[in-house]
Amino acid sequence: MQKRVLIVDDEPDILEFVSYNLRAANYIVETANNGLEALSKIESFKPEFVLLDMMMPQMDGIATCKKARELPNGKNLIIVFLSARAEEYVQIEALQAGADDYITKPIRPKLLTSKIDALIKRVEEINSTKSRNNSNDSLFIIDSELHCVIIDGKNIPLARKEFKLLSLLHSSPEKVFSRDEIFAAVWDSDVIVGDRTIDVHIRKLREKIGDEYIVTLKGVGYKLAMNH
Repeated sequence: MQKRVLIVDDEPDILEFVSYNLRAANYIVETANNGLEALSKIESFKPEFVLLDMMMPQMDGIATCKKARELPNGKNLIIVFLSARAEEYVQIEALQAGADDYITKPIRPKLLTSKIDALIKRVEEINSTKSRNNSNDSLFIIDSELHCVIIDGKNIPLARKEFKLLSLLHSSPEKVFSRDEIFAAVWDSDVIVGDRTIDVHIRKLREKIGDEYIVTLKGVGYKLAMNH
């Protein structure tokens, strides 16, 4: 089944170039010139994947990403920034806004389509199974279909990278995962991710599920503590 991709950029040349290559890769493509138009097309076009520029008129990429996540069909969107801005703080801001990944321009068309293919495939694999907690109280549940964690009956929605990170820790409760293991499982091996990026995601998870579940072992890594 063909997947729908929305490309959002205020540069016509970029829209034309990326659209051409994604259509050649068998994607159904729509474009938007700014954030406001993008939000409208997310509701009408219902894409599975949004490729989003950072600097745009009317509404920038950060604001667009945040608003997109609030839409009824925004929770399960794959949102990836494609931007010439390469500063680490900009990338962290994008991830905090709810983006699943950040790609810097320029990028070769084959590599871009490969990244999109990989992200979509990974999401489909996550959503194809449910991971259930095996602890005695069974009050901590990872639900892949709803893309959330359920703690004591409370549904807590997570951004996609947060969900992947928590799912990794939950796969072996009490095991300490090193930063390298987390990088390999949650981010593409060819993507350079700074230590602060993991810290941001861990902090966001703790804010949402509670400080008591994720334990930091300084200089070693992180683990999920189910018996707190």
